[in-house]
Amino acid sequence: MVASTPMKVVLLDIEGTVCPISFVKDVLFPFALKALSETLKTQWDSPSFAKYRHAFPPEYSSSKDALEAHVKDLIEKDMKVSYLKSLQGYLWEEGYASGDLKAPLFPDVPGKLSEWRHKGLRIMIYSSGSVAAQKLFFGHTDTSPSDLTPHISDWFDTVNAGLKTETSSYKTIASKHPEFSAGEWLFLSDNTKEVDAAIEAGMRSVVVQRPGNSPLPPEVSQRLHVIETFDSLDDDLNVRGN
Repeated sequence: MVASTPMKVVLLDIEGTVCPISFVKDVLFPFALKALSETLKTQWDSPSFAKYRHAFPPEYSSSKDALEAHVKDLIEKDMKVSYLKSLQGYLWEEGYASGDLKAPLFPDVPGKLSEWRHKGLRIMIYSSGSVAAQKLFFGHTDTSPSDLTPHISDWFDTVNAGLKTETSSYKTIASKHPEFSAGEWLFLSDNTKEVDAAIEAGMRSVVVQRPGNSPLPPEVSQRLHVIETFDSLDDDLNVRGN
């Protein structure tokens, strides 16, 4: 891969890119469901919970049973709904604070975040999880130091940017930082549709194929660059050997 301009921004996905997919599906989602039951019993009428509850459609926000059933259904279907993602972030907050939740990063990630930041690159996050949940994730990792949020300069989700498979979302993100041209952004994600959308928006983008991710169709490596670790990127953020 030959870059026409030096990269200035690294935009990162989370699930399947910096951490195993299993952490989200096998740890975070079940934790949220368990916490929801207790939260509905103790905080239904509390002001702190009200903004999350009332973000749901009225047919669900008026009943504890209806809201809980709807949340379970959305999680089972892995729906990227903004009001669900906001609620999940709220439910995870106590788990991260208590130490019951720690975000497991792939081994290459912490060192690369530090390296890129010290080189002057801007590191930003774009995930379907809410910005609040993203900050909890990077603030409570299984690394030392645990808090990696100082490495991150901006955060994007489906509320402030849009759906991750839409080209317009990446244009929106780039427009928030006009000091960088679209061609100075590198987006790393395990999702080929997201990678395609970023490329269509003028960014460079590479598929990240981590352990535990679904196998990629053979044609993907023929048309897109694929890496298994951030260490496969050279000092100029080109894929080594290309």
